[in-house]
Amino acid sequence: MDFVLTWEEFEKTHMRVGRVVEVKPFPEARNPAYIIQVDFGEHYGIKKTSAQLTQRYTPDELLGKHIIGVVNFAPKQIGPIQSEFLILGAVNGTLGTAVLEVPSDVPIGSPVA
Repeated sequence: MDFVLTWEEFEKTHMRVGRVVEVKPFPEARNPAYIIQVDFGEHYGIKKTSAQLTQRYTPDELLGKHIIGVVNFAPKQIGPIQSEFLILGAVNGTLGTAVLEVPSDVPIGSPVA
């Protein structure tokens, strides 16, 4: 094992359920990507990020999905956009990254443990 995370360190990570509300092409990205906006509910609001999901999904396939995002990272500049959260996914070099989803009856903003 390369690195062991303490329970206290893990508890600092705020993962929340969000609903994808907008997906646009990101032509300025070095690798094919989308600019994605996700609604994380009343407390966190709508946040924006970029994600290399074009190999597996069309924009319409992502719209409305209930995904998992890390919402308490510091903003990160990615080309012309500022990423405000990290969308979580299972990375597959052959088929493309698959976003982590939860059923649509799970309320947005719900914490992930």
